[in-house]
Amino acid sequence: MEPVSFLVQSLSSFVSIYLALLFIRVILSWFPTIDWSNPFFSTLSQLTDPYLNLFRRFVPPLGGIDFSPLLAFLLLQFLQSALSSAVGMA
Repeated sequence: MEPVSFLVQSLSSFVSIYLALLFIRVILSWFPTIDWSNPFFSTLSQLTDPYLNLFRRFVPPLGGIDFSPLLAFLLLQFLQSALSSAVGMA
């Protein structure tokens, strides 16, 4: 396997895992009783919130609903699609 192909494939795998973490984070945010000081939830928050905060700067909550995860998912899925097509070309 070529180094570039390996790098692209690794990045694609990373994006897939990060998408799953974001999905879990968003679903858990619907439950107000979650204790975010719990080590598991705290780690999840530390991994995903910096990325989500990039979008929260530009998309304020509308009617109490945070739409920034939608943009975050769309961008990552676009990146994953681009990486997957790049792997297919290699």
